[in-house]
Amino acid sequence: MVSAIPDRAALVAAARDTIRRGSKSFAAASSLFDRVTRERVWLLYAWCRACDDIVDAQDMGGALGDQSGAAERLALVRRLTAQAMAGQATGNPAFDALGLVARETGLTMAMAEAVIGGFALDAADWQPRTEADLMRYCWHVAGAVGVMMAVVMGVSPDDEDTLDRAADLGLAFQLANIARDLAEDDAAGRCYLPAEWLAEADLPPGEQLKPQYRETLAGLARRLCDMAQAHECSARVGAGRLRARQRWAILAAAGIYGDIARKVAARGDKAWHSRTVVSAKAKLAWIGRAGWRALRPVPASCHRGAQARRHTRKSLIALAEAKPWG
Repeated sequence: MVSAIPDRAALVAAARDTIRRGSKSFAAASSLFDRVTRERVWLLYAWCRACDDIVDAQDMGGALGDQSGAAERLALVRRLTAQAMAGQATGNPAFDALGLVARETGLTMAMAEAVIGGFALDAADWQPRTEADLMRYCWHVAGAVGVMMAVVMGVSPDDEDTLDRAADLGLAFQLANIARDLAEDDAAGRCYLPAEWLAEADLPPGEQLKPQYRETLAGLARRLCDMAQAHECSARVGAGRLRARQRWAILAAAGIYGDIARKVAARGDKAWHSRTVVSAKAKLAWIGRAGWRALRPVPASCHRGAQARRHTRKSLIALAEAKPWG
């Protein structure tokens, strides 16, 4: 029998430990929120981290474990999520955390299912064929999380344009992560570069990390980073509609994660000799810079940059509904 749901303080403490271990960058940015928002962000992050770790059989986003049984682990994630959203104790603090933050903010099962859809793709050993496939994957694993984060911050579920911008921040994060983690994903037998991109670049599938193809791979990584930059610009436009401290936190997160993409692009074919990181000093600098930007109007360059994005939340959802995965 599952015991009662832990009290709020215990769930918040567990979630705080999770974000500190799982994402130093996001933990740093979340410190800028007001206390209530900060705690709710931690609670949501804990669920996201737990889902990813369970489906991939990993710990805090580390090396992938044995991938057999992925379908069963995905079913477990869905069952625990449904229990949590129904207000039932799950026996897992991360899922209890989702139930708590959902009750406090109005998150829905449909929002959670959009995120779980990304884990389902990984469990099925899916790889993208087209750029649209890639972006729909990014929507599930990160853009949909951005929407949930926006609701946690108090954005109305009916504010479609602001939710689009929130999704764009998640898309920017995921595109940067994909560019940074090409070597790690290759070691795990995964590739998120669209097959059409590889064909256009005459890059044999499965051989993209070989020395003779590194320069070509760097060009594809820059393409990912340019896409991330356009979505980051869109997110900065949306951040201008948030309350001051929320705007500060989002601009800091956008800057820190944006630096990952910028560093990958700048390192060229050496980007995968070692993991690209943003130093603690650089993160502090972004926190200060974001505080200044939070007080200023969104620059025209951001509006122009946002226009370069080719995919929006609405278009990606429409694609997903019109064309089943497979």
